[in-house]
Amino acid sequence: MNTDKLIGHLSIIGAYTIFGLNIVFCKDIANSESISPVVLFSLRAIGATLLFWILSLFIPDEKIQKGDMKKIVAASFIGLFVPQMTFLYAITMATSIDTAILSTLGPIFTMIFAFIFLGEPITFKKAGGVGVSFLGIIFLILNSVHSGGAESTTTLGIVLLLLNSLSFSLYLGMFRPLISKYSVVTFMKWMFLFSLLLSLPFSAHGLVTTDYAAIPGKVKWEIGYLIFFATFVAYFLIPLGQKYIRPTLVSMYTYLQPIIAAIVSIWIGMDVVTWQKIVATVMVVGGVLLVNRSRAAASSPSAEKTAK
Repeated sequence: MNTDKLIGHLSIIGAYTIFGLNIVFCKDIANSESISPVVLFSLRAIGATLLFWILSLFIPDEKIQKGDMKKIVAASFIGLFVPQMTFLYAITMATSIDTAILSTLGPIFTMIFAFIFLGEPITFKKAGGVGVSFLGIIFLILNSVHSGGAESTTTLGIVLLLLNSLSFSLYLGMFRPLISKYSVVTFMKWMFLFSLLLSLPFSAHGLVTTDYAAIPGKVKWEIGYLIFFATFVAYFLIPLGQKYIRPTLVSMYTYLQPIIAAIVSIWIGMDVVTWQKIVATVMVVGGVLLVNRSRAAASSPSAEKTAK
């Protein structure tokens, strides 16, 4: 493995490790009911925007080419605004483990978008993998939706998590050429600025009226982690990794999230292991692995060369 690929893999591993912990922390923030999801999103966007613009002062100035700014706005909406908003609302309606399980669908959606945008064939194995994972989702819905308590998963929560995975997979598949044209800092400073502007009409009132002094100290530390690590650091690492490895490989690392989230959630008593969750996890991840195995088997050397 050459240096560029190693940087790519390590960057994505770091990002999805951060995201795995982020699932648990966001659930704890949601349980505290001390801050609304849309206000939390805007705080993330404010923090990341400031940090990326400050960092940009220490690197050579980079001009955005004519026509690319509109694409960056679209990338911001598809890759930041929709995924983060759906996640922050969904985490109030789903357990940490169920959230992590559903995140493993990303590679399947990436395969579908590769077919739509790149013309990659959908083989029998790919279709079978999609079917197995879909059955796993149905099984999860039937066995996770129950009444009572914050630690439950609702149908709306699952729908929002599916939308989260769909939008981020679309971002990974559509915008790699755009990401490759600019430095990570230049690209992300505009991405977060636009996502902040998109959120302000929905969050301006809440940003002003939220009682920040009443937020528990532990939750404030978790919000700090969310803003610095799960937003600034992770979203620095993802486009860095995208420069060196294919979108499908990027999405493969979502498998780290259920492992990390499950270990931490069970350790701190936020979630429990049931045989239904184990079966759903095996079905969803098994379907994803089948899809990606099919892709690896079907890809020719020339196709691999083109994709890199």
